[in-house]
Order: sequence, then structure tokens, then C-alpha cells
Amino acid sequence: MARSGRTRPAGLPEARRYLGKAEEYLDAARDSLAAGRAIAATSLAVHAGINAADAVCGARLGKRAAGTDHHEAGVLLDQAGADGIEAARALRRLLPLKTKAEYEPDDVPLPTAERAVGWATAIVVVGRRVLGPPRH
Repeated sequence: MARSGRTRPAGLPEARRYLGKAEEYLDAARDSLAAGRAIAATSLAVHAGINAADAVCGARLGKRAAGTDHHEAGVLLDQAGADGIEAARALRRLLPLKTKAEYEPDDVPLPTAERAVGWATAIVVVGRRVLGPPRH
């Protein structure tokens, strides 16, 4: 099992802001997907998932992963109860697409982008469940 890396404090106020960012990224990912922009949709989905993971960790653990390896967020999520484990499962599917979408020259097939948006949605749904309705 991978060891947890660096963390930073993140309480409920920060968790809510991370969830807000996740929602914005997810909306943009869906818009990109609808426009047939698979690379952008995938990249935005990855960022939605990472921010939603930070929200869950902040709400449940009072901290978030802060290392350069985003996979550390999955390790931390595993410590955040059943909701965290559910989110970690989707995040582990989503994260390998970050390099493909952002750094490699190849296209991202539309079905892959659709799966990415689905996994990001699953993590955001967990974040909503953990944090409750948004406060305005």
C-alpha cells in the first residue's frame, strides 16, 4: 500500500470551496463533452475529481493531500470512511487520464472522455453527500 504524503489543513470552509471548484470544473467538462471536445472534457473532469476529493478529505479528515502525486489523494480518501472509499475508487480510474489528456500528443477518444466525466460526477456526488447542500 502506498504511504500517504504531504497534507495541508482543510476544514469545512475550505471543503465547501473545493466542492464549489469541483462543481465548476464538472460543469465545464460536461459543456466540453457536449461540444465534442474530448481532451478538454477529460482534463476538466480530472480537475473536478481532484477538487471533490479534497472536499471530502477536508470535511471528513480536516486535511487534504498536498503532494505532487495526485494518487496520494486516493490514499487519504481511503481514510475518510465509506464515502471516501467510494470516491477513491472513482478517482483511481480518473487520475491515469490526466497525463493522457494534458501531456501526451494523442487524442482522447470520446468514449474515454465520457467515462472520465462519469467518474468525476461520482466523486462530486460523494462530495455533495458529505457536505450537504451549498450555502450561499
